[in-house]
Amino acid sequence: MSGFIEGIQRSQTVLFPERLEDWNGEDDLVRVVDLFVDELDLADVGFVRSTSARTGRPGYHPAILLKLFIYDYLNRIPSSRRLEREAGCNVEVMWLIGRLMPDHKTIAEFRRTNGRAIRRTCAQFVELCRRIGVLKGETVAIDGS
Repeated sequence: MSGFIEGIQRSQTVLFPERLEDWNGEDDLVRVVDLFVDELDLADVGFVRSTSARTGRPGYHPAILLKLFIYDYLNRIPSSRRLEREAGCNVEVMWLIGRLMPDHKTIAEFRRTNGRAIRRTCAQFVELCRRIGVLKGETVAIDGS
């Protein structure tokens, strides 16, 4: 992800008693989100700014914001401001996005400019969850905002 704001290494020791890696179990859903987004070709799905700009301040990689967005809906966090706070205090979110802390405007703008790509990605994620047996219900509803 060269050319974007970089997060810390997940295995790096921090002020916690253990590494962030140790705070999430091997079967936590946050690991599925991480792996799923890492395997996507974001340009093919239609995400804006999936390549870094040559000039100006580096932005957040769309994969980081997509991970945050999927985590948001899995945990019923509807507000960009609340998700901004979660990035600073929730260990799962810290692990997922490498202790980056995008502000609420960045999160809201990502939602606004990538609505169609987010809907496609959510449909793919639901299909993955069905295949691996995580979803048992017959009806799944996702807010497309």
